Amino acid sequence: MKKADKNRVIVFDTTLRDGEQSPGASLTHREKLEIARHLALLNVDVIEAGFPVSSQGDFQAVYDIAQSVKGPVIAGLARCVKADIDRCAEAVAPATKPRIHLFLATSAIHRQYKLKKARNEIRKLAVEFIQYATKLCPDIEFSPEDASRTEPDFLAEIVEAAIDAGARTINIPDTVGYSVPDEFGAVIARLYESVPNIDQATISVHCHNDLGLAVANSLAAVRNGARAVECTINGLGERAGNAALEEIVMILRTRPDQYGGLTTGIKTERLYRTSHLVSRLTGMGVQRNKAIVGANAFAHESGVHQDGILKQRETYEIMTPQDIGADGTELVLGKHSGRHAFANHLSKMGIRLKPEELDNAYKRFIELADKKKFIYDDDLLMLAQEQMIETAPVYTLEYFHVSTGSKTVPTATVRIRKGEAIMQDAACGDGPVDAVLKTIERIVGTEGRLIDYSLQAVTVGKDAMGEVSMRVAFGNNTISSKAASTDIVSASAKAYISCVNRHLRETAQNKLSRRPKKTT
Repeated sequence: MKKADKNRVIVFDTTLRDGEQSPGASLTHREKLEIARHLALLNVDVIEAGFPVSSQGDFQAVYDIAQSVKGPVIAGLARCVKADIDRCAEAVAPATKPRIHLFLATSAIHRQYKLKKARNEIRKLAVEFIQYATKLCPDIEFSPEDASRTEPDFLAEIVEAAIDAGARTINIPDTVGYSVPDEFGAVIARLYESVPNIDQATISVHCHNDLGLAVANSLAAVRNGARAVECTINGLGERAGNAALEEIVMILRTRPDQYGGLTTGIKTERLYRTSHLVSRLTGMGVQRNKAIVGANAFAHESGVHQDGILKQRETYEIMTPQDIGADGTELVLGKHSGRHAFANHLSKMGIRLKPEELDNAYKRFIELADKKKFIYDDDLLMLAQEQMIETAPVYTLEYFHVSTGSKTVPTATVRIRKGEAIMQDAACGDGPVDAVLKTIERIVGTEGRLIDYSLQAVTVGKDAMGEVSMRVAFGNNTISSKAASTDIVSASAKAYISCVNRHLRETAQNKLSRRPKKTT
């Protein structure tokens, strides 16, 4: 590691790879590109864009991100398998700064039950495939999977071998979130003591949050010499998720006294905006009491606290909303705003729409402005998201009517378009939303099980947009979606139809990928 790098922590974002593995957090190709662009604006150092060999869709997303997103290193994940490495090298090739991230399990439990290989075999595989990867890409990262549960002597041995083989970033993962801070910090400290060539590589960490310690473990590693942290926006990821990028960054920024003045290159004023974008596109809501970016992070209800804030803000705030770009929701546009002002404001928000999409979004903006007195950034983000559909939806909502009351059986009539065909039906339910969803099920003939439903206001005021987030299980396939409207029943119907459309699209893509290739 260069001397100049020792005071800077590299931020490696894996929202698009590990983050998308959150149950139900499926992203379309277009949404992945949009998030990647915002991560670049946030100034992350590395974007892990996907696992190219896993599917054609993942490969294409990594390839297109590598081709179009400039600034960060663009990394793809690969197992220590030749086909994985070849596919990954091809996917990241267009990047100005490409990286192949190799991983191979090293812990005793993984060696015995998953890989069925001895220590010397694991070491040989790691060296062989790192050396192979260096011929295809100049920047190689290696992760000994389940490192925190790997015997210390073997972990040191394989790290030394990986560096000798050409890996210039060594990532030490707490794969199952088993470690605690003192223990994980000691793992990093021990490597610096026992690996003679460790100064030739950057030591990174990737901590999972199964015990709620991902951020604490990551910072313990930083305190003991790690200079890169792998994390995700909002802490998304497998099972309980990963270390939250916004928490890592703001802890280092707020408490430099505890971390030797270490800094990151993150533009913190973009954290709040990026968090909300990722939440909306993944359909994974941010809890109100979430640190840094939650709705309550800068809210003060206690009279004592309010009094203190009014007299001196620092009495109860250790950072300000402005630090993360959450300095109040500004009124931006009204119904008399023109198309040029609308397009200009979207551009300032970092949102890119094609001319036809911009026209459609502007029409929706005018419709919304007739219903709402004020239009806010979050309203505009919702309108832009509606245009980020890669293919025409199978079903679209044409019309609905609900009848409900304290002494009335809730009933819904719904009309849906499929191509040129118009289908209509009616059903009763336990409330207006349930009646609408049951009617949609009757029409599309696809039964889903609603496993999560939440509603929150997108902006402020009585005319605020209501945003519905839901997760729906179609057999073994769980889909998340969001939709917003000034009418919560309408938002619920749109979100459910979006889930149906995503399910049908994914089912079709899976069938296509399983179709045998023609041979000559």
